Amino acid sequence: MNHIPSAAARSGLEASSEATRKLVFAGVFAALTYVVFTFLSIPIPTIGGSKVTVHLGNAFAALGALLIGSFYGGIGGAVGLTIADLLDPVYLVQAPVTFFIKLAMGALVGFIAHRMGHITTERDHARILKWVTAAVMAGMIFNALVDPTVRYFYKILVLGKPAAEVSFAINFGVTLINSVVSTFVAVILYMSMRIPLKKAGLFFTF
Repeated sequence: MNHIPSAAARSGLEASSEATRKLVFAGVFAALTYVVFTFLSIPIPTIGGSKVTVHLGNAFAALGALLIGSFYGGIGGAVGLTIADLLDPVYLVQAPVTFFIKLAMGALVGFIAHRMGHITTERDHARILKWVTAAVMAGMIFNALVDPTVRYFYKILVLGKPAAEVSFAINFGVTLINSVVSTFVAVILYMSMRIPLKKAGLFFTF
């Protein structure tokens, strides 16, 4: 006699399968953010032997949140950029700060995009674009304000107050540039990837 799984069992298997796929995608975005930050960036030295970096890692962190949601997307971006910090002697001491800021940024982008904008089920292209842009902008504004501020207070304990003040001014400017460019990149990439991912059966709905 063949055993036919109950509806609840099938639902559980489907949920488990989707969670696994999201976890795989989170790993992909962790790798992407690491590669982009490490190999496609412009480092700017600052006082005290530190540095800030012009990069697009934040764009891929936001893109992950748009595609696979707040939790998995946030984790992917946070892990990728944290690993990049851990492998760089200059950024090593800032790795904990990076993890929590990028995790919060991804969570914010995902919350606005999916919980408020319902971008994966919305059919109106203009509304999708509006909510995607709003979500990414909110995440980048959060990053532009919180990242240099938290690092400023963190660096006071590591570099000393004078160095931290100089570093804050430079870090704020560079973070602002990163945020503006990353907004455009993340929005363009998401809008261009929706249809191909749907056709490939790799598009998640929330």
